[in-house]
Amino acid sequence: MSTTLVQDVKKTFIETFKTEPLLIFSPGRINIIGEHTDYNDGFVFPAAVDKGIAAAVQKSDTGNSTAIALDLDSTIKFELDKLKPSKEGSWENYVFGVVAEIQNRNKVVGDFNIIFKGNIPGGAGMSSSAALENSVVFGLNELFDLGLSKQEMILISQKAEHNYVGVNCGIMDQYASMFGIKHSALHLDCRTVKSKPYTINFKDHELMLINTNVKHSLSDSAYNDRRSACESISELLGIKALRDATEADLETIIDKVTPANYQKALYVIQENARTVKAAKAIEDNDLDTLGKLIYQSHNGLSNQYKVSCEELDFLVDQAKKNKYVLGARMMGGGFGGCTINLVAKTEAKAFADVAAKAYKNKFNKDCSVYFIELSQGTHIVE
Repeated sequence: MSTTLVQDVKKTFIETFKTEPLLIFSPGRINIIGEHTDYNDGFVFPAAVDKGIAAAVQKSDTGNSTAIALDLDSTIKFELDKLKPSKEGSWENYVFGVVAEIQNRNKVVGDFNIIFKGNIPGGAGMSSSAALENSVVFGLNELFDLGLSKQEMILISQKAEHNYVGVNCGIMDQYASMFGIKHSALHLDCRTVKSKPYTINFKDHELMLINTNVKHSLSDSAYNDRRSACESISELLGIKALRDATEADLETIIDKVTPANYQKALYVIQENARTVKAAKAIEDNDLDTLGKLIYQSHNGLSNQYKVSCEELDFLVDQAKKNKYVLGARMMGGGFGGCTINLVAKTEAKAFADVAAKAYKNKFNKDCSVYFIELSQGTHIVE
């Protein structure tokens, strides 16, 4: 957690509203393995990280509420009984959405002021939106004594994203941000929304993200297309979701689906199995096997599920050329964003430099490198 972020929002809050705020830190997340398995009722393996959003919040006695996004230098005043989504893509929809979903549960929220600021890199696929939603619901739950459980809070955050932001997201992002445990990843079953934490001893290795700094416009339509392909194959198999299928089941309908959709479903079944193998590898402190599974995940995402892009594939190929990188893959929805790399600590900087230089030569643009630690979920900062 960044103490400077927390200090910044606290200082600005006191200067602006002349009162001491409640301070919340809500982290972004990474996903070690298990991509596009969440909406197939499968397993994912996320972890909260040490980058996130700091929020300062307190009751307001002015008859209205104020939210300030420090990063964007943007302020919005609003009345709680007149909430509706503002124009598409506006940051305030995350705040309005959370308040509206709390009200939908017949919980009474009074007027409040909130200021937030984050250090999650934009477009990196580390779920700054979930971190923001969670910071708002967590802060309001505390301030107004709403008695919401963490489980209820993440459902409120998810619904806010569905109904106010217009993104039909799964539950992984909100879950990982809320329930994160220091030094641990959460093997999360997206059907039961229950997880088992695994403490990871990275020993002399660490996780490094390389952001392609590209986002290809295909992503939303491709996401919906993948989702419906998975759902139609589940229907053909007579099951609730692909998490219930085996490779042998899939073979029984090979002549009823297109080769492309067959590969997509096969990827989901295999990726789901990889998350279970990854849990075992972590339990056995076997980073080599974990790295191999991460490489296999990328291969599937690129060649079977087809959600990678030239830039992501290039960075994973750079990792494969370096014997100090145990595994690398694209992370997130795809078509841009980050690769996640498991790399020897002593060699990480050298690898980052070589990869960044090669990337610049190839695409004539810069990539960005971030080092991350696995950290605690949404919490009050004393």
